[in-house]
Formats: sequence, structure tokens, C-alpha cells
Amino acid sequence: MKKFLLGAVGLAALGMAAPASAADIAARPYTKAPPPMVAAIYDWSGFYIGANGGWGSSRKCWDAGTFGPIFIGDEGCHDATGAVAGGQIAYRWQSSAWVFGLEAQGDWADLRGSQVNNVIFLGTPGDVTNRSKIDAFGLFTGQVGYAWSNVLFYVKGGAAVTRDVYEAITSVGGTVGAKATESRWGGAVGAGLEFGFAPNWSLGVEYDHLFMGNRTLGLYSTGFVPVVGTAGTLVGTNRMPQDVDLVTVRVNYRWGAPVVAKY
Repeated sequence: MKKFLLGAVGLAALGMAAPASAADIAARPYTKAPPPMVAAIYDWSGFYIGANGGWGSSRKCWDAGTFGPIFIGDEGCHDATGAVAGGQIAYRWQSSAWVFGLEAQGDWADLRGSQVNNVIFLGTPGDVTNRSKIDAFGLFTGQVGYAWSNVLFYVKGGAAVTRDVYEAITSVGGTVGAKATESRWGGAVGAGLEFGFAPNWSLGVEYDHLFMGNRTLGLYSTGFVPVVGTAGTLVGTNRMPQDVDLVTVRVNYRWGAPVVAKY
């Protein structure tokens, strides 16, 4: 009996000590969950202004020519090539991965070329050289693109205008005997790839083709060669088709839309 009472007292003591021992155990430390990963999304929306430079080529044909009342036929073709440089200003807005924009571009150009005329004017072959030049052009286009964060591919299309100069250079002292100038309107299509290397800066490359159509122009005497009359006299006409190809490198600065964080 005595042993039974001692065992019961021991069990009771253990039962009373157990809660105290649990209370003495230190609480488990609480660790805050790490924040979710944040991905930076490059936003192409906003106004931008930039500069461009590169190379251009224009196919020039002097077709269906006349000299006074005489039809002299086609006079030959040549490529007018050279450097271009200018600037652009535009606005883009982005919806999901799609990017839309409107852009105006203006460039100085030095696209020059010439060929010896196929037609005998002054009595010997090669007595006249036809020379062509584009000294400026402008583009007014809309854009549709698709963006992979800071990489943008786009296509564009719209209107184009070129400033053209045509000259007939005679074998008499190498002077300009007749000349025509024009501002020609046409269409433009193109495509570009642009890379955003900083929140507001991007670098890209672009190709454009200009469809400038056919124009029949009057060539007027410069007055240096007596056979073609006094200065300002209409001495002939030519139908002149024209296409232009451009490859440019572009750098743009954009404002109005910072990089956006997305969870």
C-alpha cells in the first residue's frame, strides 16, 4: 500500500511539472516570407526624338525623252547612291506586347549618279551625260510593332517626299546645258529592329523602300550652250521613274514612360 501511494504521488508530480517544462521551451522564431520576384517591363510608350544616318540608292531612268519637237526615246538608266543623315520625332503607345506609333522623319541626302546619254545630240556619241541627284527626303509614316520587353520589331508605311535635281551635261566644256528640279511625292514601306539599352534610350536599324512613281519633267536651258537656247527656255522633256532604297542606323531618346515593375 505504501508503494502504491508513493507511485501515485510521483505520477501527480510529473503531471504538474509537464506544463511548466513546455512553458519553459523558447517560442519558435517567425521568419517573414521573401517578397515575390519583380520583373522589369520595358515600356515603349511616349514621345521620342532621335537622329539617323546611313546609305541610300535611287534607280534613275531617263525614259521617253524629247528634244524640242523631236522624240528621241529612252536615254538610259543609272543608280544615284550616297550618304543620308537626319532626324525623326514620333509618338508610340503600347498595349500588351503590341506597339503603335506615328513618326515624321527628315534627312539631308547626297545620292548622286550619272550615265552617258544613249542619244546623239551634238553630232557625236557621248556628247551628253545625264546626271541625277536626291539632296533631301522626308517620311511621314505609321508603325505597328511587337515587343519582347526591350526589343522591338516593327513595320511601317505612309508617305514620302524627295527633292530631285536632273542635269544634262554637254561635252562642250562639261557645262550643264539643261536642268530640272522637283519635289516628288510617293509612298514608303519599311521595317526596323530596335533595342532599348537604357530606360529612355534605344538603338536600332531600319530599311525603307520609297515608291516614287513616274513623272514627266521639262528640262530648261541654263543658257551656257547656244544650241539649247537662252536661259529658262524649255528644251525638252523626259519621263523619269524613280525608286529609293534606304538603310539607316537610328538612336532615339524617349520621354513620358519609365520602366514599369510587374509582379
